[in-house]
This record gives sequence, structure tokens and C-alpha cells, in this order.
Amino acid sequence: MSEDSLSSCATGRPEAPACSGEGQATARSNGPDTILAIVKAHSRNRGSLIAILEEIQGRYGYLPETALRVVAAQTGQSLVDIYGVATFYSAFSLKPRGKHVCCVCQGTACHVRGAPSILDELEHQLDVPAGGTTKDGNFTLETANCLGACALGPIVVIDGRYFPNLKRTRVARMLAEAKKPAQAHALQDQRIFPIEVACPHCNHSLMDRENLLDSHPSIQVKLSCAAGEGWLRLSSLFGSFTVQSEYPVGPGTAVEFLCPHCNAALVDSSCCPECTGPMALMSIRGGGTARICTRRGCSGHMLDMGSIHL
Repeated sequence: MSEDSLSSCATGRPEAPACSGEGQATARSNGPDTILAIVKAHSRNRGSLIAILEEIQGRYGYLPETALRVVAAQTGQSLVDIYGVATFYSAFSLKPRGKHVCCVCQGTACHVRGAPSILDELEHQLDVPAGGTTKDGNFTLETANCLGACALGPIVVIDGRYFPNLKRTRVARMLAEAKKPAQAHALQDQRIFPIEVACPHCNHSLMDRENLLDSHPSIQVKLSCAAGEGWLRLSSLFGSFTVQSEYPVGPGTAVEFLCPHCNAALVDSSCCPECTGPMALMSIRGGGTARICTRRGCSGHMLDMGSIHL
């Protein structure tokens, strides 16, 4: 665990997309050797598929089919499984995107608060339907079933930047803000995306929607350490290590995570691949598990979707 905040999400995009002239030239100059080098750079890390796909998308602006075939051949994972990961996360795209990616949440909470009206205004302002890219290549407009920030809806994410509690009258101003230089925005990290987790024993949600971290509902568990038992809040952005705790935890100290509902230990049988410390296990809503190292200062974490380790 680390208290360093990486305030972004996986919906961020590189500024020079493959659909622009410069991006296409760059993509053409990157042959199979580039993909092989990316895979090799992550070969020592167990569960590195997401990191590989992120780096490929960061270079090309999307995930070309030829690149995914190389990844499948080099990692031994089936092309079907890799496509499953690439299509499961809205952070990834199988076709070139615009310079700015605008994603409108269409989840239930956002829907009842006016998300359809926001999407309609965006389609009008950009003159493009959802799923399309503007003629000038500036914006790609997308929708998502849920962005994991229900308490902030209706919400739109542009290049990893969240625009919460949006109103139709503020859409034009939001698009103007999105065009500002990237350095005017908070630090963005393409590896970060929101997840919702529950106790693997009692299936109660571990999401704390009253206390936000990184502008998202936090994950709250019970902390057991030498100082006693108290609460611990983790960022729900997978890849961010923002943490708050009732008791201070010294660097290198491993603690125990407990479910605040059933009091069961959230312990996994595996050890952290980075520090060999104990891992906490949580269920992901929609399927899969999340494992997080419980040692203070370690950034070890993994997602598991069936037999695919991320």
C-alpha cells in the first residue's frame, strides 16, 4: 500500500492518436519488432497482460489486430481470451480514436439523473453519434454501462478527467476545457480504472460511497494491526494506491484486512509477486477477483478473470 495518489483513470488517452496523420505515420513505422519488445519488457511480470495492452495502445492509439496476434503468440494466451480482455475494459479500443476520448456514463444512477440528455447534447455539439469520431479527428464519443462513480452522476470522462454532476448547459464549457493543454490537468495514468468490490465470504459490498478517494467511492475494510482494529479506506481506482487509515501503519508492515460486515479475514492463499507479503482477496462485481498486497509501501496488485491474470 502507498499513500501516493495517482488521480486518474484508465479512460485517459494519448494526445497523438493513430487516426491523425502523424499518428498513422508513427503506427506504420512500428512493426512486429516493436510489439515483441513490449511483450519482452513485461515477460518477468506474472499477470502482465493489461500492462502489455496499455503500452501497445499508448503507442498506436488503439489495439491493432496484428499486435494482438503477436501478443497471443508470445504469451501463449489464446486470441479469444485477449480479445475478451480488450473488449471487457472500456479503456481499450480496437479501432483508432480521436485526439480526445469523451465517455458518457449510462449506468442506472446516471440515467435517472439526466445522462441521456447529456449524451444528446454531446451528439449535437460534436455532430457525431455515440461510437463515432468527429471529422476533424478531435473527439471520439463513447458510452459506458458504468464508470464506477455513481454518487457523482451524471458523469462524463474526457481523457481521464472526470466531469461530475454535469448539466446539459455545461456541456459546451466542458468540451472547451477538454481542449486545454494536458499540463493544465491533473496527472493522468492510463493504468488506472475503477472497480467495485465485495466480500468474497458474505458478498456484501465493500464500497463506501460517502467517503471518496480519487473522486471515486472508496473501498472500506476493517484494519487489524499492532495498534488495534480500525477502518482502512483504499482507492477503488485499480492501479492507484491512495490509502486512508484510522491508525498509522509503518513502512514495510503487513496488516490484516477484515470484512466490516461478517468480520471474515480477506486473505488470499497466494503471496505478493513483488514483496512476497500476504495478499488480500476481494470479489469484483460482475465477475473476477482483485488481490492487493497488505504490506505498507508495496504496490503489488492483481486482477483475475478466470484463467487470465492481469
